[in-house]
Amino acid sequence: MKFCIPLPHARPLWLSSARRELLLFGVFALLLLGLGIGLRDPWPSDEPRFALVAHWMVEHGQWLFPHRGHELYPDKPPVFMWLQALAYLLTGSWRVAFLLPSLAAALAALALVYDLSCRLWNHRSALLAAATLLVTIHFSYQMRNAQIDPLLLGWITLANYGLLRHLLLGPSWRWFAVGCFFAGVGVVTKGVGVLALLMLIPYLVARRGHWHRLALPPDGWCWAGGLALFLVPILAWLLPMLLIARADGDPQHAEYVQNILFGQTVHRYATPTGHIHSPFYFLGIIVVDWLPLSLLLPWALPAWWRRLKRRDARFLLPLGWIALLLLFFSLSPGKRDVYILPALPITALALAPLLPGLLRQHRVRLAVLALTLLLATALTVVALLALHRHPVWAVKIEQSVAPQIWWLLLGTGLAGLLIVAVTRVRHAALGWLLFAFILWATYGLWGYPMLNGDRSARDVMLHARAIAGPDATIGLLAWKEQNLLMADGPVAEFGFLAPWSQQYAEAVAWQRNDPAQRWIFSLDEAMGACVNRQHATYVGHANRREWWMFKADAVVPGCVPNVSDSEDADDTP
Repeated sequence: MKFCIPLPHARPLWLSSARRELLLFGVFALLLLGLGIGLRDPWPSDEPRFALVAHWMVEHGQWLFPHRGHELYPDKPPVFMWLQALAYLLTGSWRVAFLLPSLAAALAALALVYDLSCRLWNHRSALLAAATLLVTIHFSYQMRNAQIDPLLLGWITLANYGLLRHLLLGPSWRWFAVGCFFAGVGVVTKGVGVLALLMLIPYLVARRGHWHRLALPPDGWCWAGGLALFLVPILAWLLPMLLIARADGDPQHAEYVQNILFGQTVHRYATPTGHIHSPFYFLGIIVVDWLPLSLLLPWALPAWWRRLKRRDARFLLPLGWIALLLLFFSLSPGKRDVYILPALPITALALAPLLPGLLRQHRVRLAVLALTLLLATALTVVALLALHRHPVWAVKIEQSVAPQIWWLLLGTGLAGLLIVAVTRVRHAALGWLLFAFILWATYGLWGYPMLNGDRSARDVMLHARAIAGPDATIGLLAWKEQNLLMADGPVAEFGFLAPWSQQYAEAVAWQRNDPAQRWIFSLDEAMGACVNRQHATYVGHANRREWWMFKADAVVPGCVPNVSDSEDADDTP
């Protein structure tokens, strides 16, 4: 791929050279998204789960059938965990490795948005589009997390890039093949990767309507050949899995295949069990989570409509794809904010030619300045209230987080107010860029170490090992993924999905075989009335939960805990 390098005479935005601007933006993006990597462990709800699976792959060689402890993990295909494991093999550090796939996907998406915008319009529009994407809150926040959705965004953006290179700037069958192939990679990362191919629907509409700026590849077998490449990565994962599951006759493997192919795709879309929201849920996500990009939409929508009336295919294809994506996810009762995350890069692409004009408008600048001022003021006021009034909500937060958190928020808020005072309305967009950088840099460099002990469960697991001693084995009861991931020394577990009462019975029986060297580490609720807490040891608080340890002398003989298993998978505070 030959990157769209600005020509020497290309008109820059701020500096004297467009190429220097592009280089500076690349460094800025890397710092904004990467500062803090290596300073924290995986945090719930999803990060410890995927890191634990990747860790198990490296330690036990279980690459095709992911495991969460000794149980199979059938909820997601293994591509994201493969990349985390590969990053570990390259870096030797799990603290670095687990975040690298998301960082790579974020930087790739920014580069692709810039390159395609530059080819369709010019350097100034392209740089503004990439910068707008970078500092949109939903993008900045999610791409700093080690979840599957940031990687999916990367694959779908790459697939859309390949398709649009062919459909708008082609014909280029090579790029069409690239787009189809990476749509397939998106499927084996998370089933909805196929949605990238929805780009062909607005293309067909534009072709039938003789829209302008549209490439017109001839009909023929090349279309079928490109679409066939969509199946290559899917079959490369699917066929070995099916053959091994059939050959070994393991019922767990058969159940895994059934779940991953149907339970986590069709069933989850049609009859979800959680995250139920109204059909208009994503409108709220766009308005709030997509700030400051969403501030531009009241001016962008009529501008887009005017260009659509001129039959400009450069707008119909991306905007049509965004509309189809929103429609697809809105029709399902289950909705999460990350579902529409892949629409953000394409939205920035559609905004690209409008941005130079929009950011010159006084009302737009005023809106951006107001957003910076509002957020900076909110951080300052909250920090001052917590430091001087000590309200109940502040005290509860301090139980899990060091009191220094308020000084961190205060410093960030005051920095934002100073930026507002210096940049004012004229340079409001630059002010938001600077404030966003300070916000995420502070969060990564100081917030990560401050929050890590509680969020990752590292502190309670270190305390548990100190209580048990270096040679004792700790059995995990009603555990979460972060407990096994952060465990130090020999541990045992009795299943993750098994009912707590069953785990308790197996744990107590296991402990009786060597009571001197075996401790049980347990969630408070899972012990019920079957453990005498006067003989147990309180370990600590982590992830909104209380944890205990006990030896055989604390077990009430013949008791079966009368508890209900928690179904809450969200451990975030």
